[in-house]
Amino acid sequence: MIDHAHDLACVREATERLLTAVAKLDNASQAEPSRLPGWTRGHVLAHLARNADALVNVLEGRPMYESAGARDADIERDARRTLDAQLTDVRESAARFQRAGAVPADWTRTVELRNGVTDAAARLPFRRWAEVDLHHVDLGIGYELEDLPAEFTQRESGFLADRFAGHPEIPATRVTDGTREWRTGREAAVTEVTVSGAPADLLGWLAGRRPGTALEVTGGTLPKLPPL
Repeated sequence: MIDHAHDLACVREATERLLTAVAKLDNASQAEPSRLPGWTRGHVLAHLARNADALVNVLEGRPMYESAGARDADIERDARRTLDAQLTDVRESAARFQRAGAVPADWTRTVELRNGVTDAAARLPFRRWAEVDLHHVDLGIGYELEDLPAEFTQRESGFLADRFAGHPEIPATRVTDGTREWRTGREAAVTEVTVSGAPADLLGWLAGRRPGTALEVTGGTLPKLPPL
């Protein structure tokens, strides 16, 4: 069962980690490239702020974004701001998300995200946690996949494995860190490929943050995953 209140607290902690780390940058370093192709660190921070507001929209029954074009334009507009402006926006938008999450509501209801994707309202705090912690890694400022909370790494790995489950172009795959395991890919009577490795390396591969070269693959080659 999803505990949205627990996840909201985890989002708050992840946001504070990120803000504390970003506050050590300066205007020049926040304008440098992030680990995401084509995005500076400013783009990542602008996206985090606008994503918080977008999830408030979802919680309050509005479309997540006005349009894909408007989403992209807002990020481009905000990416070139000063570091102080970025920090203020990320902090204030995060507070708006926390306030929206504190409003009594039916957390079992189904909500609509982007591109027709739907999910239980209770999962939105975890989705926000993923945005904050993975994009903290994407900033390339010393926070790595190995630094992520173990709970997050385990849950996000399972979430991503589920996301690719049933995909016809991915072989039936068993993913394991030696303690836990998940299934993904197309349905088949038997597992076609097993991918094993350290939790951070598995998450990095599933999330498109690492190529998977550190993973052990048996039964075939490392499956190519579609972009998130």
